[in-house]
This record gives sequence, structure tokens and C-alpha cells, in this order.
Amino acid sequence: MDRRKSASLGALVLQTSVLALTIRYSRTETVEGPRYLTSTAVVTSELVKLVACLYMVFYTSTRKTWEAIREDLFDVKEAVKTAVPSGLYTLQNNLQFIAVSHLDAATFQVTYQLKILTTAVFSVLFLQRQLDSLRWSALVMLTAGVALVQLGSDGGGGGGGGEGGTGGGSTMVGLMAVLIMCLSSGCAGVYFEKILKASTQSLWAKNVQMAVFSVILGLLGVVTNDWQKVQQHGFFQGYNTLTVIIVLQQAFLGLIISLVMKYADNILKGFASALSIIMTSFISYIFLHDLQPSCSFLNGSIIVMGAVLMYNVDRSAQQHTLETIV
Repeated sequence: MDRRKSASLGALVLQTSVLALTIRYSRTETVEGPRYLTSTAVVTSELVKLVACLYMVFYTSTRKTWEAIREDLFDVKEAVKTAVPSGLYTLQNNLQFIAVSHLDAATFQVTYQLKILTTAVFSVLFLQRQLDSLRWSALVMLTAGVALVQLGSDGGGGGGGGEGGTGGGSTMVGLMAVLIMCLSSGCAGVYFEKILKASTQSLWAKNVQMAVFSVILGLLGVVTNDWQKVQQHGFFQGYNTLTVIIVLQQAFLGLIISLVMKYADNILKGFASALSIIMTSFISYIFLHDLQPSCSFLNGSIIVMGAVLMYNVDRSAQQHTLETIV
């Protein structure tokens, strides 16, 4: 069990950090010809995720009959419920490309930790979850830390690009995209948790249904926003090795998170978030040279990481330990 926890933690840290960096580089590098369309990249990653989840459904259902598997996958009532989180996650995936095009990778990573705040608020509203004073304090620390990061990020969007990823990126556009991502992440996560706990379906079957809806919604986004470009240069215009890597990263990040939820605990998830911020900042500063960290940025990053760890402390386990000692 310890090996699986360590492996899932390491994979999450690596995947979260490298994804932001590779998207940032792919949207700001100089390319010949048309740049790849973010809308098609999202659809492609969802297709990869769909295939992977279908494989896991059959791999983990070796003792089930085909009828049981079919009922698990094609439960219409349960499938309809997944449309809401699917739409929100599709929106989030598209906004990630916009955000990282306008913000350096480290600023994006730290600011995106506000999803913990939105998740907490939606959990209180929809799941009637009670938060103790320690966690509310952590949320206040998180907000303050992100504010420091924004005040102390030098040229947070100057190196980014617009939709084309060339010059003239806007920090405000990137920040608004991240804030909407945080709202959609919190709402989708809480809603998905609610329907998942009330359902008898397997986790992989739920992910299959979500991927189907995400592909459909993603294709609608392609038709609405980029159909003329697709007709002119094709669906896979601008795709190269780096684009394929990004597609695979986005697809398997969701699978890795599922494994972390299964094998790891809240403290390890907190460490994963903190370590990914450290890794992203380090690589962004050393190799990409698109971040000039100030004291405010460094202090804000430390506060954010501390808040993440404080929020994810398992209070029930601590209370049980104290009772055992007493």
C-alpha cells in the first residue's frame, strides 16, 4: 500500500507540474504555420481518456457478465447526471489553455489553488459539510497567499500570447480564466462526489460517461469557435510531438487523480499540491525564464503551500490519536 501511495503521489506531482509547463511552452513558442487549436486538443484528450476508462472497465470487470457491464455503462438515468460535471470540466480544460497562455506557469499553479476555497464553499452549500476553525483559517491564509502572489509576480502575463500564443498576453485575461476554472472545479468536484457516492456504478464507468459527454460538448465548442479554421487546415492542424504529449498528459491526469483518491489520503494530496507548486516554480525560473520571483511572490507561495497542508490535515485522525494517548 505504501508503494502505491508513493507512486500515485509522485505521478500526480509530476503530471500537474509538467502539464502547466508544457502548455505554457506550446502556446508561446514560435511555430511555422498554424498553431494547434486548443478546442481540438481538449476533444482529443477526452477521446484518449474515454478509451483508457473503457479499458479499465473491462479490466476490472473480469468476473462480471457482459449484461452487468452493459447495465453499468448504459444506465441512462445515471448518465444524464454526469452531463453537468462533464460540461464544467470541459469548460475548465479549455480555460486552462487560455490561462497558461497569459500567465507564467508558476503564477497559474499557485493561483489555481483557490479551487480549494471554492470546493469548500460548494461543499458547505450542497453537501452540508461542516468545516472547523483550522480549515477556515487555512482558507483565509490561502486567499492572502494568492493575493501576495498576484502582487509579487513580475510580468505574469507579459510573455504569454493571445489565442494564437504570440506576444501581448494579458494578466487580467489569464487571472479571470483561472478564477472561472476555480469555480467550475469546485462545483464540478462537489457535484460529482455527490452523485458518485449515491450511485452503485463503478468509478471507471462514471468516468466513461463523463468522457462521452465531454467529447460531445467539446465537439460543439470546435464547431462554434474554430470550425472555419478546421475546414481550412484540418482538425489536427499544428499538431506535433509536444501537442501529443499535452493531449496524453491531460487525458491521464484525471486517471492519476482517481488513483490518488483511491490509495492516498488527504495529507498526501496536500503534499502533492505543494510539491507541484515548488517544482513548477523551479522549472519555470531555471529553464523557461518567464518568471522573475519577488519577495512577495515567494512569501505568497510559502503561505499557499502552508494553507494547502493545513486544510488537508486529517483532524479526525489527530483526535483519535489524542484519545488513544489519553
